[in-house]
Amino acid sequence: MRLMLRSVALACALTTTLAAGQDRPSPSQQPVRGDKPPSADAPFIGAAAMDGMAEVEHGRLAAQRASSPEVKRFAQRMVDDHSKAAGGLKDLASRKEVALETELDDQHQAMQDQLAKLQGAAFDKAYMSHMVKAHLQAVAQFQQEAKAGGDPDVKAWAAKMLPMLQEHVKLASSINATVAKGAR
Repeated sequence: MRLMLRSVALACALTTTLAAGQDRPSPSQQPVRGDKPPSADAPFIGAAAMDGMAEVEHGRLAAQRASSPEVKRFAQRMVDDHSKAAGGLKDLASRKEVALETELDDQHQAMQDQLAKLQGAAFDKAYMSHMVKAHLQAVAQFQQEAKAGGDPDVKAWAAKMLPMLQEHVKLASSINATVAKGAR
């Protein structure tokens, strides 16, 4: 009798397991997940990608709204440099199995909306002031990642991007000083 009860219990368990499997999508319908854990530096990757996307969007807007040729040149450089960096970051994120956002988050969209309400000298001043602040923050984040990040590939990418960001800080600071004087 005991053997029969065990057999019935085993058959019920097997039937339940098989029935539950019918509710699951087939392997081709399931999201692809790697065997390795996500990068320890996934938050940095996501933040860097979001900031870079914002730099491109703000730069495109500046190319339309800025009055200063110097600001327009800077804006185009932001579009070019950050688009190129984004390509490398997308490859890195893919290798590290980190999903990236495809639209600006609320904070970056709010800045885009704020800038979109301006034009001419007022736009130049607001955009360049923001570029100085944003790039100073980026340099600090990238220095931290390059120094203390957990993933060697991400650390190396951050270190590789630092000179470009430091150059952006110098350019933005110089242009910001010029447009701030002109806006008085």
